[in-house]
Amino acid sequence: MSATTLPLHNDSSTEHQSAPQPEATMASPDQSAPTEKRAATKLPPTGPTTLSLGKAINLGLRQALAEDDKVMLMGEDIGKLGGVFRVTDGLQAEFGEQRVVDAPLAESGIVGTAIGLAMRGYRPVLEIQFDGFIFPAFDQITTQLAKYHYRTQGRQNLPIVIRVPYGGGIGAIEHHSESPEALFAHTPGLRVVTCSNPADAYTMIREAIASPDPVLFFEPKGRYWDKATVDLVAPPAPRSTPDNAADGDAKDQHTDDALSPEVLADREKIARGESLNTAVVARQGTDITLVAYGPTVHTALKVAETAQNEGTSIEVIDLRAISPIDFATITASVNKTGRCIVAHEAPTFLGAGAEIAARVSEACFYALESPVLRVGGFHIPYPVSKVEHDYLPGLDRILDAVDRALAF
Repeated sequence: MSATTLPLHNDSSTEHQSAPQPEATMASPDQSAPTEKRAATKLPPTGPTTLSLGKAINLGLRQALAEDDKVMLMGEDIGKLGGVFRVTDGLQAEFGEQRVVDAPLAESGIVGTAIGLAMRGYRPVLEIQFDGFIFPAFDQITTQLAKYHYRTQGRQNLPIVIRVPYGGGIGAIEHHSESPEALFAHTPGLRVVTCSNPADAYTMIREAIASPDPVLFFEPKGRYWDKATVDLVAPPAPRSTPDNAADGDAKDQHTDDALSPEVLADREKIARGESLNTAVVARQGTDITLVAYGPTVHTALKVAETAQNEGTSIEVIDLRAISPIDFATITASVNKTGRCIVAHEAPTFLGAGAEIAARVSEACFYALESPVLRVGGFHIPYPVSKVEHDYLPGLDRILDAVDRALAF
């Protein structure tokens, strides 16, 4: 499916006028869920498989749902429709309406409900339909979700993932192409992460769900159709309910008896959550360090390829985590190259790049051959689609920063 044929919602149609959904009562964790007729589902492939970024997230969600009965999905139109971008396509048919829930059009209510579910032992994964729709939930996220672990002196975790399709490049309008990640990175108590490719998408969504912390998982919707090879793990073994399972809160009903060493190793890797804490060098270089994340990593790699043809070697770092930031990887690169550029779609004014530039200037002061430069969106509301590519940090704007850095 191409971006031009994607059935995007708009404010005057189904986005705010979803068809009524059949009533479903959430089973208490100490009750068995009502029996539902499930669609016959073909098991996904295993091993190296070519997938789009959107499909990789879909299979990552499916893997988490299959491995842990405490995982559930909530969001607007994510069930029968499969989401605006079809990222949750087929999951409700496979796992039922009690675990893949079509929520009302009330973002604050979705997050508030998820907080209550997390207190009972569930692991809710929420979808905010578009980036600009997250603001009605801002109060719940920043004053309750982010602070509850601290407020309870570490006694209560809220393992909630909030998936946010963000960024531009799809020809959409205001409230549908924004990059609000810095607002949440500024709030202590939240992990803020973003993937840039299908392989990371598949791994990072599973790591986010396994994390005990609340995670804002920003998905570059302009890259949903980018394809790459993803190494898929095998589906989980058949599950059973332990005889000594206690009543009350949600409980893990899985056994590891039949799991292969490869699957066990994968689960241990996911539990460590390394991608949620570390940046990765996406391309080696010697002359300039170019830091990017999410949708801008693809552009940064194109910049590096173009610059290489002109004799400049650029090292590209895919940040992956915006909070916490892996400054060790960044500073190690800058100490080698002597120059640093940070690029992101969000406005540069008080954006993530500003913090990176400040920290690099402090940590690498004696290694720097030029000031740290930033390239990003302008300090204006996101523009109409006709001119959005003038707003976004494209190839020419970043290459201009490369020339300015080399001129010192």
